[in-house]
Amino acid sequence: MAQTITEKIIARHAGRDSVKPGDYVEVAVDQTWSDDLGSPITLGLLESHGVKAVFDTDRVFITAMVNAPARSIETAEVLKLIRQLSRKYGIKLYEMGSAAIHNSLGIELGKTLPGELIVGGNSHACMAGALGCYATGMGSTDIAAILATGRTWLEVPRTIRYRYVGNLKKWVTGKDLILHTIGKIGVAGADNAAMEFVGEPIDALEVESRLSMSNMAIEAGGQNAICQPDAKTLAYVRKLASRSFELVHGDPNAEVSEEIIINIDELEPVVSAPFLPSNTTSWRDVRGKHLDQVYIGSCTNGWMHDLREAAAILKGRKVAENLRVIVIPSTAQIHKQAVEEGLAQIFLEAGAAFSMPTCGPCIGAQAGVLAEGEVCLATSNRNFPGRQGSLKSETYLCNPVIAAASAIKGVIASPDDL
Repeated sequence: MAQTITEKIIARHAGRDSVKPGDYVEVAVDQTWSDDLGSPITLGLLESHGVKAVFDTDRVFITAMVNAPARSIETAEVLKLIRQLSRKYGIKLYEMGSAAIHNSLGIELGKTLPGELIVGGNSHACMAGALGCYATGMGSTDIAAILATGRTWLEVPRTIRYRYVGNLKKWVTGKDLILHTIGKIGVAGADNAAMEFVGEPIDALEVESRLSMSNMAIEAGGQNAICQPDAKTLAYVRKLASRSFELVHGDPNAEVSEEIIINIDELEPVVSAPFLPSNTTSWRDVRGKHLDQVYIGSCTNGWMHDLREAAAILKGRKVAENLRVIVIPSTAQIHKQAVEEGLAQIFLEAGAAFSMPTCGPCIGAQAGVLAEGEVCLATSNRNFPGRQGSLKSETYLCNPVIAAASAIKGVIASPDDL
């Protein structure tokens, strides 16, 4: 029976020869993680159910990434509890100098690999699918069950194949492809489906730009988002892999529920206006929009590839007066590498703030909360009302080069405007 790459991976982890969309299966999980928001619930459930040990301490980790370093007495108490319980269960906790956004850290640690089945305690865990694995996010109770058993259950998703054709224009990135796609299909357009990205424009993207695409599948309702692993994928993961892995490819004649052709020949950088990621338009339609803050970072666009692109535009220039610009790497390793490559110096000399890894600004927790009436242009993945602060603030989404150019102009702009 011919199967898609998603179906093949799920079947292998369910101990079956094949599965089909709509099947409910129990699967083994290769890797999971939690953060300082979900861990108190997850670890508390282990305690209350008398669980003595997690299924495999090498396949579990926790990151303190939202409210760390502690921003209040309340968050300090939460972090203290997480430290105590993670030590009790022998779970590695990453914080302070090793802090990172867990969706990115799993990849950087080589614990997210092609052919694997990954479940993270965050909706953007689907990002890892760009490496050719099945990856999805689940809630704190599901993660607790995985910690206890190493297993979970899934409804096998139907696959919607997105075939991109045409050529990438200058300044168009994976972020623009996924924003454009969500704009076409809507925030429920891939409801509980596997989004499979194929085509020459996908092949042309750097792996970290593909990660940006898979990251945002959840914004279209997707269960997972996946790319067929290629030579670029292998080169990327071989340097990181912490365990052996086996590539999985879909069968060429596998049935999909739908194939959507997206021609990108005329596509220019895309911006999502408030208050949905699907509210997309060309950057030209919002050109000149006044900004109070620019945020370059998040698990979506806090990779080295993103920081290099932003730094290339900011180098030798100054950010606009009366504009706050925040640059935040996704992980401690990226933070260190950005310093070593001189990118941090470029950001600082331009007048931006260069922060330790955190996803605080993305959800309005810390390090860039918006006041009433303020407008932010962000490379993050959501722009819901109040997402970054006041319900009366606004967030626009874009790629890193548009963010960097806008940081210099003080309004939404393109590098061609500089």
